[in-house]
Amino acid sequence: MPPSPARSRATGRVTLADVAAAAGVSPITVSRALRGERAVDPDLVARVKAAAQRLGYVPDPAARALASHHSTHVALLIPMLSNALFVDLLEAVQRTLRPAGYQTLIGVTHYDPGEEEQLLREQLLHRPAGLLVTGLDRSEATRALIRGSGVPCVHLMETSTAPQLHCVGFSQADAAAAMTRHLLGRGHRRIAFAAAQLDPRTLQRLDGWRREMRLAGLHAPTLEWVHPAPSSLALGATMFEQIVAQAPPVEAIFFCNDDLAQGALLAALRLGLSVPKQVAVAGFNDLTGSEQMVPPLSTVRTPRAAIGTAAAGMLLAMMRGEVLADTCIDLGYELVVRQST
Repeated sequence: MPPSPARSRATGRVTLADVAAAAGVSPITVSRALRGERAVDPDLVARVKAAAQRLGYVPDPAARALASHHSTHVALLIPMLSNALFVDLLEAVQRTLRPAGYQTLIGVTHYDPGEEEQLLREQLLHRPAGLLVTGLDRSEATRALIRGSGVPCVHLMETSTAPQLHCVGFSQADAAAAMTRHLLGRGHRRIAFAAAQLDPRTLQRLDGWRREMRLAGLHAPTLEWVHPAPSSLALGATMFEQIVAQAPPVEAIFFCNDDLAQGALLAALRLGLSVPKQVAVAGFNDLTGSEQMVPPLSTVRTPRAAIGTAAAGMLLAMMRGEVLADTCIDLGYELVVRQST
């Protein structure tokens, strides 16, 4: 029976020294071989890797960062993982960072500024090489943590011309205004805005709708339907039923997110209401399933995957000390007109 591998007495982990002893080389040679340094003889590299695999050795990234003063982690703070929007963004970030040798350390804030602050404090303990944070609205304590960390940081999903701020996104308000103009252009006058979650980006969309409705002289507080609960199909159906029951009747409903609008379209089918003949329905984000709804949903397509790719690329350049031509990248949006409006 083969002997058990030697392990650290304190943690039970197989250590660099254990691999060195098994391969018959020094610990520094093991370190260089596993890092892929060209100066190490290929036969030694093969011997070290074989020993590491036999012993089940897993490098300690925290120890490596302390020794080399270079972390391979990027901290990423997003509001939710249940929203496909942020899943698309996360996948794009990882596809960009992993080939460059970086891994993402994900924190989910649940739209809570206090939770975001605590997560950032915890992640900074791991000495990340860079930060990716969602949006621009956060507590002053969190802003101070980002400034004081000295870690390169890129803000996602929004744009700003503020100095020393790096961001990739688009104007949420302008995108919502574009959809509102589309609905007005179709002849609708009583256009309701239905929102859930009420995070900063949702409120920016509300501002965009208000701006266009006021310019048209058609804004009324009774057309604003806001709910603090998380966005969902079920909530969208409930809000739709409530909105269409009001008098005088609305002619169109602009939902702040596609899942709400998808729930509304399902409710319209149950109620026997014709969309868009009796009431038009629009959404935001062009989530999966919107094109397959009955009728297909008009919406605003947002470039979340492109934002993830561009933000990760910007962060890589910052971590390498490169000079950036642009500190703010506006990737815009696309109005997608389908049969629901």
